[in-house]
Amino acid sequence: MTTMTIAKAINEGLRATLAGNPRTLLMGEDIGPLGGVYRVTDGLIGEFGADRVVDTPLAESGIIGTAIGLALSGFRPVCEIQFDGFVFPGFNQITTQLAKMHSRSNGNLTVPVVIRIPYGGGIGSIEHHSESPEALFAHTAGIRIITPSNPHDAYWMIQQAVDCQDPVIVFEPKRRYWLKGDVDTAAAGRSADPFAAHVLREGTDATVVAYGPLVPVALAAANAAAEDGHSVEVIDLRSISPIDFDTVTASVKKTGRLIVTHEAPTFGGIGGEIAARVSERAFHSLEAPVLRVGGFHMPYPVAKVEEDYLPDIDRILEALERALAY
Repeated sequence: MTTMTIAKAINEGLRATLAGNPRTLLMGEDIGPLGGVYRVTDGLIGEFGADRVVDTPLAESGIIGTAIGLALSGFRPVCEIQFDGFVFPGFNQITTQLAKMHSRSNGNLTVPVVIRIPYGGGIGSIEHHSESPEALFAHTAGIRIITPSNPHDAYWMIQQAVDCQDPVIVFEPKRRYWLKGDVDTAAAGRSADPFAAHVLREGTDATVVAYGPLVPVALAAANAAAEDGHSVEVIDLRSISPIDFDTVTASVKKTGRLIVTHEAPTFGGIGGEIAARVSERAFHSLEAPVLRVGGFHMPYPVAKVEEDYLPDIDRILEALERALAY
């Protein structure tokens, strides 16, 4: 086991895949000598050169379009979008080209492009630097979407994303980049399925499903609930598309209650899809409505009030109280 931050774990994961596959390359704004604004690619250009760690122009559409061409030529490009709010100039390339090319070619073409996107709030950024756009991409078939919540997953999931034959978006929780944890870098530490949800805490009274930046908040809420005598099961979704509904459904059949929490707005969010599917698959096991705890349906607020916007322990516990009251 090695202790490292999420940022360092992604750095080491990228280093491992660059070393292990000469067809892998990194592309993005300021990812070379600077090492990226979060220093996630720090030191990689010195080891692998400017031909494999490529500083690109400030043009997200160009980054994604070039990556598609490279993938069709046998390379495995890993694109970094500097901030979540900057991805939208490349949205057309992602949703109309990257996501559809495999299907459009009747399965004859594969485009194994990885797109890394720091996302979420909690760092006091200015406009367009704190967004949670995952639902926009999850609605588009043909793209896999994963989001690690801890260093161990970050280390392995970035490598598994590069190995995947499908396009993969890796949403990286930017406010957790400095979260430390143990990483098992031995082959045995590699999860068999990067798209499977993990039960992080067993419980019997209610299930809380979270992903990315809110997983530590969900665990803290479960700990607080335990002090009041409530047993809460916590699931780290890990994959937003596809969603591991089997793990979630099995938990709900045991606990009878479900709370889904994410930083993105509740309206139109991933939580609504989970609530609908669980209601279909485990209706007779539910003892209360599925509750959602998310951001408000509004543009992301200014830094001074973002803590009022982001779901916290109290809002999850309030939902738990409502669920237990039925």
